[in-house]
Amino acid sequence: MGNEPNVRTTMVVDVFAADEQNDHPVDLSRWTALARSVLDARGLSGDAEVSLLFVDEASIANLNEQFLGRSGPTDVLAFPVEDEPIQSGRSPDMGGTGPGPQSPGGDPDEGPPLLLGDVVVCPAVAARNAAEHGIGYPDELALLIVHGLLHLLGMDHERADEAEEMEKLEQEMLDRFHRVHE
Repeated sequence: MGNEPNVRTTMVVDVFAADEQNDHPVDLSRWTALARSVLDARGLSGDAEVSLLFVDEASIANLNEQFLGRSGPTDVLAFPVEDEPIQSGRSPDMGGTGPGPQSPGGDPDEGPPLLLGDVVVCPAVAARNAAEHGIGYPDELALLIVHGLLHLLGMDHERADEAEEMEKLEQEMLDRFHRVHE
């Protein structure tokens, strides 16, 4: 007794999903599970939170205009939270006397969940894309979700080498976590 290793509870990736459109069916539990699997596979450590939102064309067009300066609806947008987590304690010394993980009895290694950001998908645009690409609607949704999550994790496709790396990883994640369930 007394020599037991410190046992830490399992880290959790919380994916909060909401279907805010009526154009096309969305299986929230399926897409939440896909998101969790991708984030786990990418080695996300610690408690983390992601929002997965399914919206109509007007809503995604407004977000596209507001945040990217582009007009019209798009298929997926990713909004990473780039700020550092707020430290507990009081300013300016960030001492451990305030509420939070440094409170007496708390685990100093546990902090607030890492807020990765939001992935916003438009099922109406996804359905059109699927028809144009000759693939199924669920395959297109899966691709858009994985694509958005990789953006939250810092990947980009502005340069050809980045695009190639991102596409390769998208296919790997789809093969592992989406296509096996078809």
